[in-house]
Amino acid sequence: MTSFGRVISVRGSLARVGLLAESRMPISEVRATVGRFVSIRCASSIIVAMITEVSCENLSNDNYVAVASVDLLGEILNASDKAKFQRGVTNYPTIGDAVDLITSQELRTIYAPTGADQINVGFLQQDRSVVAYVDVEEMLSKHFAVLGSTGVGKSTGVSLLLNEILKARPNLRIFLLDVHNEYGRCFGDRSLVLNPRNLKLPFWLFNFEEIVDVLFAGRPGVPEELDILAEVIPIAKGVYTQYQNSDRLGLKRIDPKQVGFTVDTPVPYRLVDLISLIDERMGKLENRSSRIIYHKLISRIEAVRNDPRYTFMFDNANVGGDTMAEVISHLFRLPANGKPMTVMQLAGFPVEVIDSVVSVLCRMAFDFGLWSDGVSPLLFVCEEAHRYASADRNVGFGPTRKAVSRIAKEGRKYGVYLGLITQRPAELDATIISQCNTLFTMRLANDRDQALLRAAVSDAAANLLSFVPSLGTREVLAFGEGVALPTRLRFKEVPPHQLPRGEATISSVPSVTAGHDVHFVGAVLERWRGATSQRDTPNDPMFSAPSAKTSSSLDAPMLQPSMGLDPDRFSLLKKPLR
Repeated sequence: MTSFGRVISVRGSLARVGLLAESRMPISEVRATVGRFVSIRCASSIIVAMITEVSCENLSNDNYVAVASVDLLGEILNASDKAKFQRGVTNYPTIGDAVDLITSQELRTIYAPTGADQINVGFLQQDRSVVAYVDVEEMLSKHFAVLGSTGVGKSTGVSLLLNEILKARPNLRIFLLDVHNEYGRCFGDRSLVLNPRNLKLPFWLFNFEEIVDVLFAGRPGVPEELDILAEVIPIAKGVYTQYQNSDRLGLKRIDPKQVGFTVDTPVPYRLVDLISLIDERMGKLENRSSRIIYHKLISRIEAVRNDPRYTFMFDNANVGGDTMAEVISHLFRLPANGKPMTVMQLAGFPVEVIDSVVSVLCRMAFDFGLWSDGVSPLLFVCEEAHRYASADRNVGFGPTRKAVSRIAKEGRKYGVYLGLITQRPAELDATIISQCNTLFTMRLANDRDQALLRAAVSDAAANLLSFVPSLGTREVLAFGEGVALPTRLRFKEVPPHQLPRGEATISSVPSVTAGHDVHFVGAVLERWRGATSQRDTPNDPMFSAPSAKTSSSLDAPMLQPSMGLDPDRFSLLKKPLR
């Protein structure tokens, strides 16, 4: 092959290449443009570089038609048995070294899977015959992030990555926070779909900050009421433990205050004990204004306890029972029973409580990994991550940010890995995103998001970021430990049954057969009201009562409008909610 260029200057990891006017290569092959890989032939290796700029301005040599700037990324070493690619450059090019467009064989050498722990996510944009592999171990153990604006195929890319990870690591457990309820069907029978109607997350698993956030609906707590709660919650835990011990072992009753629990110790207590302790203290007060504070606190607890939207927390609140082992086993799939993945659909939860629920889940995932010494790895995937770990400390819920941050900083030591998905990386806590060593970046138009990315990636990859605003749908720039080189690739097609339902196109033309009349509106309202009323009692007299549900129905996802669009979707409204 005749060279089409020569090295004319070298500086650190950068070089400039003169493109020869007399190259005998076909015009179609000479199209050396931004983003293409080239190879620089040295004495003992082939240096792999990427073109970042091409210009014909201020040419001083008539032998060249243009000058290209290239980043030096790695080198192919000609070992005795076979060629091998390594990152970094040990032998720098010299002036006059020949430069060629890289061949398909050389690209295959670079992107060849180095072991069994590789997943096929698509193909190179430069050469569609070359498969793009990602190293699962490197991607998971050092965390990863998928970034991209709305509508660029981000959710489909996440479905692809997680399905491939499940194939490569069938024993890995995955927990996905599904903010918009779009992943319910993406993983088939390998996932358990949880939502407010089949989740059991007892209130006593919430630590003090989290339960305060629930009781005060996301607003700052009243200091006097917080002081009372901080005093009585440990005593309520002691009272419950005392009952349990005396019933079981006939032990002598001890003072609940001496048990030694804190407000954050994850042991059960009953709301009836909590309220009676507050009431007992209120009865000892003579000052009417002081009693009002206690009365308000009791009313606040009762209001949340009786709100049907909070049933997932307060079901059996006065019965008790240490169900922590069963809850963690169910949430985090231990044992997996053929379903190693949990999809937690958050769209049906009360808005005021979502932050607290996410905080509890993140915290329990990390703490279980910590106290189990990481023997059962878990991938925790956080959709719309900027909502829970905002860069602005005044936005969002502090304990949630702290829980996500702990996984990011220390999780890999205990087998808890983090996957972040966000459309606004600039709004995500910079400390957390800096812990993600593999980035899949899709189209991003916002300047602040691009600036954050430039700060997050290495110098050799920074020039690739100039492509970010112009990437097509399903196109990705992949950086970091999980890929051989900073790469522009295209995600492969996802089978229809694995497409997130949020990807479905909603027609703006009204359907003729939809029957949008007062009965249709009435059916919608029944579903609407049903979400905030009793669980299994349909209110519509037109409907016949459903057959009794068995406990196995808890594994079924809740019927929600966002679960899918099909030709008979309006007939679904004629069925009672589960």
